[in-house]
Amino acid sequence: MAVPEVNKEMLTELESMGFPTAHAIRGLHFSGNASIEGAIDWIAEHENDPDIDQMLLVPINIEIESGKPPFALEYVKIKAQELRQKLKAEEEKRMEKEREKERRRAGKEQLQAKKILEENERKRASAWRKAEQEEVKQARERILKRLEDDKAERRRNLGLPSEDHSSKKITKHLQKQQNTKISDEHNSTTVDNLQECLRSLKQNHLDEDARVKRAFQTLLTYIANVAKNPENEKFRKIRLSNPAFMDRVGSMFGGIEFLKLCGFEKLKQNGIEYLYIPRDKVDHRILRNAALELNSALNNPYFGMFSRKKDDY
Repeated sequence: MAVPEVNKEMLTELESMGFPTAHAIRGLHFSGNASIEGAIDWIAEHENDPDIDQMLLVPINIEIESGKPPFALEYVKIKAQELRQKLKAEEEKRMEKEREKERRRAGKEQLQAKKILEENERKRASAWRKAEQEEVKQARERILKRLEDDKAERRRNLGLPSEDHSSKKITKHLQKQQNTKISDEHNSTTVDNLQECLRSLKQNHLDEDARVKRAFQTLLTYIANVAKNPENEKFRKIRLSNPAFMDRVGSMFGGIEFLKLCGFEKLKQNGIEYLYIPRDKVDHRILRNAALELNSALNNPYFGMFSRKKDDY
């Protein structure tokens, strides 16, 4: 067995075009050494053959015709270019499929990470609220005990008999439990409403991250000013026609609703509408919860990207 004899000039020409020697020899051999065009056509038709890259071997006694028919060099170059482009396109398709698989895998991992982050944030907020409620409860009990001790001390100083607090304490304890339960349920509902309001604002302005962040920051400023200066009316009163307010908060879906949940009410004076929170309706617990939710929304990059069911609360 030996490598078949082919037209050396045509073989050299095919090799100069970038065809491997094994491909060129097969093309010339099986096209009868008729022309370079014929060899290129054969290579293009058999490029997927399993043995295309192997050197062709034939019996030694086989005679190979080697003709030198005329051919158009420009045509040959065009066919060679088409073949190279076809091979390149197939390689690009294969690489694109691999990249798409990688993008999908990365997307799934990122989605899972987002869900875990938001769930952890929710658990931390819930734990903080429970700890705060317990702290308030203990502080209230300490104050009541101090008042009872002071009252008992005054009665002893005046020579009066001690009060029978047994039935009174039972009644107060039952009332206290009921009030605490009602307060806790109300507080939990308010926090849920605050969270949902901020989430709706974010989801209704998904392509406006800068505006959403500015709205959250502005709301946080309003809430902080009222909490720090509850006696100052200018911090408890917002003119609805104020251009800066309308641009930052009033024009954002849910912005005014969030302030209402914090205790603000609509008020009209001399034909001008305001958002106003009376001094006796300033609830520091609600304001603090509102500030916490705003901080969470500002610091959590995935806040509002997933809707939450009521069963999650």
